[in-house]
Amino acid sequence: MKIDLTETTSSKINAALVQARRDIGTPAIGMVLTLVIVTDEENAYDALKSANDASHEHPSRIVVVVKRVSRSPRSRREARLDAEIRVGADSGTGETVVLRLHGELVDHAQSVVLPLLLPDAPVVVWWPEGAPVDLAGDPLGSLGQRRITDTYASEHPIEALASRAQAYAPGDTDLSWTRITPWRSMLAAALDQQTLSTVVSATVEGEDENPSCELLAMWLADRLKVPVTRTLSGGPGLTAVRMETKDGVIVLDRADGSLATLCMPGQPDRAVALKRRETAELLAEELRRLDPDNTYEASLKFGVSRLSAPTGGPGTGTGTEAPASTDAPAEAEAPAAKPAAKPAKATKRAPAK
Repeated sequence: MKIDLTETTSSKINAALVQARRDIGTPAIGMVLTLVIVTDEENAYDALKSANDASHEHPSRIVVVVKRVSRSPRSRREARLDAEIRVGADSGTGETVVLRLHGELVDHAQSVVLPLLLPDAPVVVWWPEGAPVDLAGDPLGSLGQRRITDTYASEHPIEALASRAQAYAPGDTDLSWTRITPWRSMLAAALDQQTLSTVVSATVEGEDENPSCELLAMWLADRLKVPVTRTLSGGPGLTAVRMETKDGVIVLDRADGSLATLCMPGQPDRAVALKRRETAELLAEELRRLDPDNTYEASLKFGVSRLSAPTGGPGTGTGTEAPASTDAPAEAEAPAAKPAAKPAKATKRAPAK
């Protein structure tokens, strides 16, 4: 069922939602959270489709906020709210409200969204693209316990990572981090099988301007405390990780974006499934946990200051390294470093691209 409301208010939208549920015979609310999507008209369809697919795992009230561009001074002064309500088969397993804000109302979106949040339920805010720098400080972002962005959609993804680190607040996360969950799980499991090995260096290979590659390099450098080099490939996405150990080289190589090969010293090569996932799968994974992701925070903050270092700026592919001693360069430190701890297994969902 779809209901269109023109020049409406939040109270009228709530009344229409109640009536729509009664009309289709489901007066009870069985949703577990409110997902607020902040987007533009161009990207609203794809974002809503992904959210509807994710709602099969997480029944939710989806509130899509579309800020319409005013074309004249007069229209910019006139505040107007149009809404489209979808329930039943037209809205996954929850219900959807598409809000189109015009004029001065664009600057006060939070006042429209607040009355539409489910009572006593978590709120997640998602920016498919065009996210503000300070997510927690944004009026809409401040409504959510969890705030999701995707730096891959940024015009300058690596610079966006640095901005995210500077403005990080508990509850922030990124789909570029979610994409590498399977990679982190696989690498942690590989090191579990090499109990006598000590990693002395690592290399992360992937396409240029791909924040997932940078985040994986930061995670390895943070957890292993060894130099991590970032190299470029033609993609798609993240293509390989190599870890030098005292017993040989551990390689996880995914050249085609679907099937990967894991090579370990003293063991036969094995094929592992490591396909690139759709946005709906990534979003569903993020909605499984609503607490702060401390591992993401540590990885994000660890490498940001090194992304623009003289030895490896954004996209140059020359490296994100562990902190070096002031007595010797990083290259000289690696062989003498203390045995590194293995990366902690991804207790989160563990991302992939």
